[in-house]
Amino acid sequence: MVMWHVRAEIAPAILLVVDFGGWYKLDSKSAGGNSSHMIQHTQVSLLKDVIVPYTHLLPTLHLSENMDRPTLLYFKGAKHRHRGGLVREKLWDLMLNEPDVVMEEGFPNATGREQSIKGMRTSEFCLHPAGDTPSSCRLFDAVASLCIPVIVSDDIELPFEGMIDYTEFSIFVSVGNAMRPKWLTDYLRNISKQQKDEFRRNLAGVQHIFEYENSHESSKVSAPEDGAVNHIWKKTHQKLSMIQEAVTREKRKPEGASIPLRCHCTWPPLLVVNPSRKAQMTASCCMGLVCSLKTYCPFEMN
Repeated sequence: MVMWHVRAEIAPAILLVVDFGGWYKLDSKSAGGNSSHMIQHTQVSLLKDVIVPYTHLLPTLHLSENMDRPTLLYFKGAKHRHRGGLVREKLWDLMLNEPDVVMEEGFPNATGREQSIKGMRTSEFCLHPAGDTPSSCRLFDAVASLCIPVIVSDDIELPFEGMIDYTEFSIFVSVGNAMRPKWLTDYLRNISKQQKDEFRRNLAGVQHIFEYENSHESSKVSAPEDGAVNHIWKKTHQKLSMIQEAVTREKRKPEGASIPLRCHCTWPPLLVVNPSRKAQMTASCCMGLVCSLKTYCPFEMN
């Protein structure tokens, strides 16, 4: 919150962000939903900004320490969230009575931490519903615990993409499929032991990439040479050339040129949206970049 008053000045810089998922929402703490506290779409961009991982809170489990995992799928956290969380709530209801699936309420204390360590280390897969990743440490706790992440999302941005391939150690499931009764558990049960072992070996191979110096309070080992900090610098370096290209293109634009804005909206611009439905739609429909089809967008219509 202390940065709100300078956000316009720092917006052109390369920002280190945990995700782009909340920029279009009013901060939950802003008094009366004051629009001056809204993060504008012009302040974040996949072109220039770098997504960074959360620090994992659980200790790292090395592959040589891996034990039997009798639980199929594990999730620990609150069922209800103050922002969004509809997918999580539906998944919770679908999975609650499934055999070999553990859904636990989360508590931010020592007991909750020990439960998470045990749950993730004894489960084949760890659930990450849409809206949770990567804006929580849960994904990175799963990596540290060698628990294969199951990411339920239709569109998500993750740290260091292009440098690592998440499909080599994570399962990606569409929201539509995950919402079908028993679909997710049946899908996970059909993954062979050979596939799971390969996923887990690949998890072990990327653990160091998400390590910050002193990332765990009991760690006596310094940050790996090719850990999170170095990957952030590498990703930042990659952004520089793209930024320079964008600046160069802007400089050569002829006076009076008309370049149409590109639509980056996930709302299908097929039919004009009835204005009466606008209030019923959540901001999660919109990815929030400048859209040239404002007459179709439920968030731009008057």
